[in-house]
Parts: sequence; structure tokens; C-alpha cells
Amino acid sequence: MEKKVAVLISSYNGEKYLKEQLDSILRQTYKNVEIVIRDDGSKDATISIIQEYQKKHANILLQEGENLGFLKSFFQLLEFEDADYFAFCDQDDVWLENKIELAVQALNQADDSKPNMVFGNSDYYDETMHLIGKGEQHKTFSFKNSLYECVAQGMTMTINNEARKMILQNIPEKCLFHDWWTYMICSGMGNVLYNDETVVKYRRLPKNATAEGQSIFKIFAWRIKNLLTGEGMKNIRAQQLEYKHRFYNKMSTEKQKILDIFVQEKYNFLNAVRKTFYPHKLRRKLTDDFMVRILFLFGIL
Repeated sequence: MEKKVAVLISSYNGEKYLKEQLDSILRQTYKNVEIVIRDDGSKDATISIIQEYQKKHANILLQEGENLGFLKSFFQLLEFEDADYFAFCDQDDVWLENKIELAVQALNQADDSKPNMVFGNSDYYDETMHLIGKGEQHKTFSFKNSLYECVAQGMTMTINNEARKMILQNIPEKCLFHDWWTYMICSGMGNVLYNDETVVKYRRLPKNATAEGQSIFKIFAWRIKNLLTGEGMKNIRAQQLEYKHRFYNKMSTEKQKILDIFVQEKYNFLNAVRKTFYPHKLRRKLTDDFMVRILFLFGIL
């Protein structure tokens, strides 16, 4: 029997683009899909749009809730149990028709007793769905990398039930993004799979949380703000410390050694030097990797 996939959407004032997203999910080549939407306190016509779709499609579920913010809203969505795999979904993108099929094919090949995730690529579009540029391909990733950046975009990710359960058992107090926390869990204790295909048309909006897909100047300004000012790295450090406290004893000796090097409660100059001259890249872009190593020396990270 085909595995069931739950597509998890946290909606909030999404009336402008939600129909396009729902239509793209309903057009998927893989059909054993349930669309689970938690509305995060919308004030516009979002709920009425969803209710109209529910009249035509029995596989759409709606939960109406108070405004929690996207992070807590996605964690609540993971409480939905009636599926084998779970796909994070934003309300304003468009999925390519084979997105879920590719994800299921990959996850079916993995050891389902471990927390597993698969992710793909996205291309960038403006508000009217005109192509801005091609997204990064041939992405590299590792457990070390997961400590310092999230390679996998949430709207391209699908996880298995073991990953879902591990997330729910370890809802973090200090966490930047639900997809980053998921990436850390799967890379640390399970499997991260990658299909290297574009599976999402990512709609860039002014409110988007990151600078991905924007101009070189905007990307550079975003990195300066989030890295060199120290605030972004303080948040990453808090996330790392919580991760280590929760999962250290569940990890292999090799990965425990990595955490011992890079995640420490107090600043130690000798260890800062050790991290600075660590022989492998921690972030994919050389400029980002260089900035991280500078911040090691100053004890910011």
C-alpha cells in the first residue's frame, strides 16, 4: 500500500497566494496525500478560501487556532499522526507536480527506524510568479554544517514518522526555524537525503525571513547583520547548546566529539583556536565560513 503523506501548512493572512499553492498540491502525481492546515489567527479571507476548497476536496483538514507565530504553529501541525511522511509547506509558493513523488521514492529507500528527511532545490520567483533566478544546486551538507546553517529549505523537506516523533518529544525553547531544528535532528541521528532537483517555485516576498534569492548586495547586507553584529550568532549558539543538552547521549561517539569541539558552555581560548583552524568547511560559502571562524576567536560563537 502507498505511504500516506501529510502536507503541513501554517496559514496566516494568506488570501493572496494560497489558492495557487493548494492547486499545485492537488495536482501532484502522487495521490495518497492529506493537506493539513493550521490557520494561525488570520484576519483576512484565508479561512473562507480553505473552506471553499474543503467542499470540493475531502483530503483537506483545517485547524483554526490563535496566533502563535510560524515556528510554534508548525510544531503543533506535527501533532497530526495519521500519515507515514510529513511535508512542510508554505502558503505562498508553488510546488512542481512530482515533488511528493520524488520525496516518497527517496524516503522509501531509507531505514525507517531512524529520523529521516529528504529535501530538494527551489528556483526564485517574484510576487507575480515571474522567474527571478535559478536556485543553488548540487548542495553539500553534513552534521557539522547543520550546526551553523540550514542547507535544506523547509518547503522542500519531507520527513518520516520517526523524525516527527523525535521533534515532538524535543520541542526546543531556543530554536531559529523548524526546518533547521529538523535538519539538525536528522543529520545527527538519522539520514539526510537529497534529490538535487528543483521541486518548488519559491515566491520571494518582502517579508521573507532570509535573503535567499535576492541581489548580491542584499545578501551581503543580511549576512553582515546576522553574522558580524553577533545577534544572529548568539541565537545559533543558544540553539546549539539546547541541541547538545537534548541529544548528546543519543548520538554516535564520532558526532559527540564534534559537539565537544564546537558546542561548549564557556569560552576557552585554546578551543577557540582549534575551531578557527578546523580543517573542514562549516558553512558552504567561503565568506560565511571565514566570518564564523573570526567569531570563534572573539567568543561570539
